[in-house]
Amino acid sequence: MIRWWITALQLTELFVSSMVHLIYAIYVFSTAVAGDLSQTLNEYFFKPNVNIGVKEGSSRGLTNAGDLPPIVLVHGIFGFGKGRLGGLSYFAGAEKKDERVLVPDLGSLTSIYDRARELFYYLKGGQVDYGEEHSKACGHSQFGRIYNQGHYPEWDEDHPIHFVGHSAGAQVVRVLQQMLADKAFKGYENTSENWVLSITALSGAFNGTTRTYFDGMQPEDGRSMKPICLLQLLRLGVIVYDWFDIPWLKAYYNFGFDHFNMTWKKMGVWGLVDCLLGNAGPFASGDWILPDLTIQGSIRLNSHLNTFPSTYYFSYATKRTRKIMGVTVPSSILGIHPLLFIRVLQMTQWRHPPDATPPYKGYMDEDWEDNDGALNTISMTHPRLPVEHPSHLVVKDFECQPLQPGIWYYKIVEADHIFFIINRERAGVQFDLLYDKIFERCRKHVFRKALPTVPNQVHE
Repeated sequence: MIRWWITALQLTELFVSSMVHLIYAIYVFSTAVAGDLSQTLNEYFFKPNVNIGVKEGSSRGLTNAGDLPPIVLVHGIFGFGKGRLGGLSYFAGAEKKDERVLVPDLGSLTSIYDRARELFYYLKGGQVDYGEEHSKACGHSQFGRIYNQGHYPEWDEDHPIHFVGHSAGAQVVRVLQQMLADKAFKGYENTSENWVLSITALSGAFNGTTRTYFDGMQPEDGRSMKPICLLQLLRLGVIVYDWFDIPWLKAYYNFGFDHFNMTWKKMGVWGLVDCLLGNAGPFASGDWILPDLTIQGSIRLNSHLNTFPSTYYFSYATKRTRKIMGVTVPSSILGIHPLLFIRVLQMTQWRHPPDATPPYKGYMDEDWEDNDGALNTISMTHPRLPVEHPSHLVVKDFECQPLQPGIWYYKIVEADHIFFIINRERAGVQFDLLYDKIFERCRKHVFRKALPTVPNQVHE
């Protein structure tokens, strides 16, 4: 009888959780459609007066935006870049705060590795090359989207880039920087870690999250999924979405699995059945985002990633919990997004199964109680698993001036995981304070000085 009650509770939680996520997805999608319709109607009925208004940055005169190193905003899981979901901005319009900002559209559910490769070719141009060995191992095409013109083709060590990554986007940038250091892009033998000037993480997914286990990843290995869970529903929905391959719908939003060729034209009905049964596709090979976000998956990634001495690092770790009489609980009710409130509560109660091997030596459940509804706060401060990287807690901003490269400066912010994206009004004045500080740091406090070279002298 007890087992039946537990099963009933689990199914009820699954139903509620899936409905909350579905409703929020519909809300975001409908908001984007409504915004596009409104803009179209305004343009049709009210012709804009080109003589009215002056662009904010146009009066400066002294600043040539083309001379500035670009700031690249990299979205997280389920995210989207410029051109997707109509005029909706994943970063809630933060990209308008500077003259030189790029917002790439990467796979929203593809693996960290695949997204890092996509980001490189988005900037340099050319056809995305996922690598022959990786593509064969994961069962997808080696080549993907073609960028006829890169968004920053001059990118190199003399023209480095600032990166700002939200959630999994921060880990994508770290993997990309390591690929640059390893010269992992065919035809580009001169890449180096110095192509990256700075990395700023906003709720960065550096060390994994216990939420993946609530959503359905197996805590025993961090790779496989439970038979009945939220992620299984997601898997089925994504496969069907890609299989129908409705052009206008995929142009509006795409999960990023085009290189797996899961459309009805390429795999037919039996191919669909094979994918749904878990015998083929990204979910069968593990080449998608969730395995990378488990604690075990993050340790596997981090074991190959470095913090480089010439790059500046800063991270904002978000938290929506507090301790009352020694018990960790959500810090508010109305202040946490409905999409995340249940998960904030669940994540404070997470206990690793006693019969499963801990994800790392010294693991303690209480270290992972503080969270923002999607990631654990301990995971967001700086890379710490399997080896802790140099870090410094920032309480007051003047404590980290001047910034030193090769150190992860991190700050704890009272906010949930989506507080600073999608909905600018929700964050209020905190939105501007945070992004103004990020952009100011990129423009005024982060720079790489070249040593002066005198005649007949070469610096090694």
